[in-house]
Amino acid sequence: MTIYNYTALKNNKEIVKGKIEASTPREARDNIRKLGFIPTKVEEERSKIQQDAKDAAKNIKKGKVSKLGLQEKIDFTSTLQILAQSGIPIIESLLFIENDAAKLKIRLVAQELRRQIMNGATFADTIARYPEQFGQIYIGLCKAGEDSGELEKTLERLLELLNKQAAIKSKVIGTLMYPIFVIVLAVIIVLIMLMFVFPVFKEMFDTMGKELPWITAKLMDIGLFLKTYWYLVPLILGSVTAFIMLLFKWQPSKRKIDEYILKIPVLSDLIQFANFSNFIAVLQVAYDAGVPIIECLYLSNLTLTNYILKTRIETATGKVQQGQHLSSALRSTRVMPKMILFMIATGEQSGRLGDMLLQATNFIDKKLDNIIDIMTKMIEPIMLIVIGGIVLILALALYLPLFGSYLAL
Repeated sequence: MTIYNYTALKNNKEIVKGKIEASTPREARDNIRKLGFIPTKVEEERSKIQQDAKDAAKNIKKGKVSKLGLQEKIDFTSTLQILAQSGIPIIESLLFIENDAAKLKIRLVAQELRRQIMNGATFADTIARYPEQFGQIYIGLCKAGEDSGELEKTLERLLELLNKQAAIKSKVIGTLMYPIFVIVLAVIIVLIMLMFVFPVFKEMFDTMGKELPWITAKLMDIGLFLKTYWYLVPLILGSVTAFIMLLFKWQPSKRKIDEYILKIPVLSDLIQFANFSNFIAVLQVAYDAGVPIIECLYLSNLTLTNYILKTRIETATGKVQQGQHLSSALRSTRVMPKMILFMIATGEQSGRLGDMLLQATNFIDKKLDNIIDIMTKMIEPIMLIVIGGIVLILALALYLPLFGSYLAL
């Protein structure tokens, strides 16, 4: 029997509220009528846990719990893995995180998960309700680990995977930080020169009574324009930044950019190995967790950010689904490194695919480190050439009129 809360009319004018036991809502309404009341509202009574879970789901939908960042997922998974490995039940582990996690966002997520699990759901089914917080890869691997009874090992693999992704992200960002800083500094210096230095020389150049070199005249006009309409500078910079971001987000332009990048030496190697590093790592973790190979490829493909690579791997996944060997399907893409293909083929033939995928992951990591070192060494002279070119142009613009006047004398 289920308890129902009801609101009803007594004598067609007085409102009464109460509880009644019944098997169905219809039976509950019939029983209320037998009491001489006219039911207006009948609903099943929810336990406090059920109501809290419902409220929690509403809170997440309202955006009160935002998406977990990579470092936050690492912190959450690290604590959960340590507690699970110690034999502590999942509910108690989540309660500990809820009370003692350093970040409020992690505490809120742990609270919602604990309430859902107390309502009868499994851990994997619970996090599957929040794909924005955890991502499909995290959810898929946890489900596989829970189904196989090895959730603790899966959490350990997930933690290694997340730390690896964080390390790759840190390396790529570290490589790009220097050129970005130099470019921003160069833009600031050029703006200062155009807006404040060139206008000072205008009166002196006017007294010479000679036609200015075209480079000086152009930069002088730009400087006077920017000084007069200075409020347009942040607008122009913001518009350029927004346009560049739009190019990388708008699918047609992103496809062209991704295709062009793969044709640039060294940079194409960085993009390929950075993408395949995450791809092979997820493939290896998912395979060791007992996930079917098709689903392994699906989860791994979610890590690819380059459109061309993603499309070709999707094609290879279709071939594997049709019965083709993994190594043969990946070879047909013509984008996978040959060493990786050889390792996968060896693993398939020897029945040690998991071990060979682990070796492939280590190989890609070392290769990626070498590429990043090469790019770091290449960036420095390129930036010097760029800065030197900017300084040369500004210097020529300022001193060419002076040299012309000296030669005339």
